[in-house]
Amino acid sequence: MLEFDNVSKSFWTGTQRKVILDRASFRVNLGNSLGILAPNGTGKTTIINMMCGLEKPDEGSIRSTCRVSFPLGFMGGIVSRHSATENARFIAKLYGLEPDYVESFCRWLTDIGEYFDQPLGIYSAGMRARFTFSLLLALEFDIYLIDEGMPQSTDAEFNRKAGGVLFERLKNATVIIVSHQPSTLEKFCRSAAVLRDGRLYQFETLDEAKQYYDYTA
Repeated sequence: MLEFDNVSKSFWTGTQRKVILDRASFRVNLGNSLGILAPNGTGKTTIINMMCGLEKPDEGSIRSTCRVSFPLGFMGGIVSRHSATENARFIAKLYGLEPDYVESFCRWLTDIGEYFDQPLGIYSAGMRARFTFSLLLALEFDIYLIDEGMPQSTDAEFNRKAGGVLFERLKNATVIIVSHQPSTLEKFCRSAAVLRDGRLYQFETLDEAKQYYDYTA
């Protein structure tokens, strides 16, 4: 279970205060994935970051009784001067997993050959994205957080393998996804909410949320 209780969050832009959430309360129970529709610039990434503890609310509390992932595509803790091998084994120990398993899984998924033993600092942006995403998929969570859909690389084979692993995981996990496109949510969830002016409006079905989202656009 992941619960927001009377949570408020805002930022000062230099000219005005931008409200992300205004006393929002909602709960996501395991087995009931949630999609959040929100226009660009309304704070989707901030909400996701609060769910996994990367950002704190101004007021209210956020409680979790399960393993919540960091956002897909994000990985804190990796060190650019170390190789993918060293980083994978370090993250494995950090999460109490078998280093040999995490390393071999990431080697298989990234498929970057000898570069896996080279420092991350020499990687291209695409190679680095493949490695960080493979690290996330090597770890298992109860709730996966997705910001605007699954990260894509330019490598079709990696996208195919990573997408297959992710969707297998989601058969037994819960997902929270935020996006400005209803079509993105259709792949992951049946119920949804709409974020407007700091308020979260929840609906039983994605169709109801989409109708409200389109009407208030």
